[in-house]
Amino acid sequence: MIPRVKICGLNGPEAVDAAVDAGADLLGFIVFENSPRAVTPERAGELAARKGAARSVAVLVDPDDGLLARVREHVAPDFIQLHGKESPQRCAEVRAYAREGVWKAFGIGAAADLDAARAYEAHCDGFVFDARPPRGADRPGGWGAAYDWSILNGYESARPWLLSGGLTPANVAGAIAASGAPGVDVASGVESSPGVKDLAAITAFVKAAKAARGQQT
Repeated sequence: MIPRVKICGLNGPEAVDAAVDAGADLLGFIVFENSPRAVTPERAGELAARKGAARSVAVLVDPDDGLLARVREHVAPDFIQLHGKESPQRCAEVRAYAREGVWKAFGIGAAADLDAARAYEAHCDGFVFDARPPRGADRPGGWGAAYDWSILNGYESARPWLLSGGLTPANVAGAIAASGAPGVDVASGVESSPGVKDLAAITAFVKAAKAARGQQT
């Protein structure tokens, strides 16, 4: 099975085009003002129009209905990824604003953290397992921090999931092997500075991830 690849935090047309040309499966647009990769719903819509055969993902943090309506109007995302403290019931409600479904992100630091996802399986269409944010952080992800990816080895779910947190073109193959991940999600690991995508790194990341087989069958 070839791993699914998401390039997240896209905020410019050149980076979107690089991700599409490289064969990324999912394109993430972060609509959250605290992120150095933040875009407005209007800008996200302009960028998502370049997605080609890829799927668009609007990444939101505890969004209210007003923001969700703007995202649906301007982006019409294939998926919405929720990266806040949303309850299972809230995730189910948000499904109405996406074309294909809702994904929920979780911060992982120990095997016990995976238990939180169990309560969401009936309400979400997929998961993203990221590193826990540092203490006092003003945003829940995108810090480029790695963790023990082997925590996820053997994890079984009725839903697809993506490995995130500290991934780069140089380590993504090893991360897939260590975790058995069916897909990967990267933001800061393909940047030259926070919020500035490195086009060559995007291409290299997708190539390395797609070539990896790890422990998948």
